[in-house]
Amino acid sequence: MSAHTDDAPASPLSGMPDVHLRAAMTSTLAVTLSDAMAVDHPLVWVNAAFEQTTGYRAQDVLGRNCRFLQGPGTDPAAVRRLREALAQGHRVADTLLNYRADGTPFWNQLVISPVTDAEGRITHHLGIQVDVTERVQAQLDREQALAHARRDGERLALLGRLGEELAQTLDYGAAVRAVAQIVVPALGQWGFIAVTDDRRRPEHVHVVLGDGDGRGPGATTPEGTTQAGAVYLDVSGWLVRSPALRTALVDESVRRPFTTPVEALPGPDAVTVSCPEGLDRGVALVVPLLARDRTLGVLVLAHPDGFTDEDVAAVTDVGRRAGLGLDNIRLYAREQAAARTLQHSLVPEVPDVEGLDLAASYLPALTRSEIGGDWFDVLPLPDGSVGLVVGDVVGHDLHAAACMGQLRSMLRSYAWGGEPAGKVMSRLDDVVQGLGMSDLCTVVYLRLNGDRLTYARAGHPPPLLRLPDGRVEVLNGGLSTPVGVPNVTAPGDEVHADMPPGSLLVVYSDGLVERRWRTLRQGITELSELLATIPPDRTAEQVRDDLVGRFVEPVREDDTCLLVVRRP
Repeated sequence: MSAHTDDAPASPLSGMPDVHLRAAMTSTLAVTLSDAMAVDHPLVWVNAAFEQTTGYRAQDVLGRNCRFLQGPGTDPAAVRRLREALAQGHRVADTLLNYRADGTPFWNQLVISPVTDAEGRITHHLGIQVDVTERVQAQLDREQALAHARRDGERLALLGRLGEELAQTLDYGAAVRAVAQIVVPALGQWGFIAVTDDRRRPEHVHVVLGDGDGRGPGATTPEGTTQAGAVYLDVSGWLVRSPALRTALVDESVRRPFTTPVEALPGPDAVTVSCPEGLDRGVALVVPLLARDRTLGVLVLAHPDGFTDEDVAAVTDVGRRAGLGLDNIRLYAREQAAARTLQHSLVPEVPDVEGLDLAASYLPALTRSEIGGDWFDVLPLPDGSVGLVVGDVVGHDLHAAACMGQLRSMLRSYAWGGEPAGKVMSRLDDVVQGLGMSDLCTVVYLRLNGDRLTYARAGHPPPLLRLPDGRVEVLNGGLSTPVGVPNVTAPGDEVHADMPPGSLLVVYSDGLVERRWRTLRQGITELSELLATIPPDRTAEQVRDDLVGRFVEPVREDDTCLLVVRRP
């Protein structure tokens, strides 16, 4: 009954001093009093603020336990804490979700204190309640905003890690594995990535198992197989036999992730499920990996609890980034393979030439595309002489390799006609400048006829000739500007040198001796000094290996071409 009801029977507060009674009745805080001696601790008094806060009238609640304020959103654990504290006679405070008479929820911060009589027995419980909905809601809003910010940060970190990984590798298979290893543990309990070739045939499949809760580091498996207790994938055909995956791979209009039951992934005749409990159930999120011209593959994430809108948004960004990144690597690998095929077809085998011991080496730069414009050539000519060539087209790409092939063919043609070395270089330069075939090329052409060596250089480092007595001559003559550059010296000059039996000739490109920390001149000096110390009985192959071992580093920044000619 309410304290302000005039005809009410004696109030449980009748013994309270008048000032205390007035304070409790007029307080803006909701105050209740329950009978701790009666069964179920019914309310025996509430003030007007309680009626205003809860919407319940006093006559409707007196005689009832205050649990009528509870509802579907009330935390059972908080209710249990209140009951245990009251049963032990303790004062208790907590905040829990209650419901007004009209069903609207509000956050109730309450304090319940035991009231004892003169003998120390608990006779009543005094409750003070405050509506803190605005404060709690503000806190919940802050927590939600922080959670959104945290998820956005995690998404950006995931995209950053994925982009960094794809930028660091040019190996297509390794990049495919990296996508699965990064994304699946972050968003799924298990999953896999599958990419197809241009004919839609499975090319790479990689499975990753997450940790126990499906949101953490996972174990990876080889392509096409899994660890014990995982899912075995028959890569020969199950991709296209699964309707969901076939849709993602074939239907170009499917450009966004979609969900499907895990059971609907591969057909039952193409997959053997022998997994830890729960991995064969739940929701799968199928993410098309979109390349520039087609769907490259799918990334599939599975989790028993499904996926939130934030998960879908994150994996949509991941699908775009991964698809384009993998496509870049795929196109690069295709271009690199074509360039290597071209270059390998242009780098000749060293022929057997009577009276000469020959060895050569071409080593592309490893820090770029592993293709370039360096080349060597050995030409047995119709008059019995031998043409020797080392050239270097500027660049480390397919264009440089193509230019190299054109220049090599033209030089071979001019040399075959028996023209002098200087004339060969002059004609090559005329054609290159006239047709605009190459930006810049250095080349040296030497013609060996018996003991007589003639040569001409177009901006190329000088060959080194070690004579039978051990002296090393630097063949500095016959120099003109590089091929393709307007001549500032008279073209067609050539120089003669003697190369008797027992001599050793080394022709090379600048990639052998020049470094960031060593000038070309210093490198030539070091090469000359090393050549002077090599025993005269070393074969051409042994000399080549000695020079490569001394000057070529494991990580090459420039192409290296080396031709060794020995007259036994």
